Amino acid sequence: MQQPTTRDRDRRKFPRIRTEQLISFAFVESENRLAVSKNLSRGGICFEVMGCEIALGDVLRLTFNVQDETVVAVGKVMWATDIDAFTQEVGLEFIDIDPFALETLEREAL
Repeated sequence: MQQPTTRDRDRRKFPRIRTEQLISFAFVESENRLAVSKNLSRGGICFEVMGCEIALGDVLRLTFNVQDETVVAVGKVMWATDIDAFTQEVGLEFIDIDPFALETLEREAL
């Protein structure tokens, strides 16, 4: 996979925090599934998922950690890219997240 260029990073609204943690996600009102986060910011999260088809516009509930706090957030899929036949990389924009988590993400990104 190609790494973001300086130009890509300059277009981003919020700084990214590199992360490789196990997260859970679910289509709202569905059971949780597992994925691996790639990076997260105040605006959203990028994660990799296997064996699940996620489409542009899907609304997902995610559970992940910020420092020692468990955060539950809801977001909308802004992009999804097939990496191979079984794996997708997904970009999700938060639409509902705890304000404490947002503050922590801002501090971590500095």
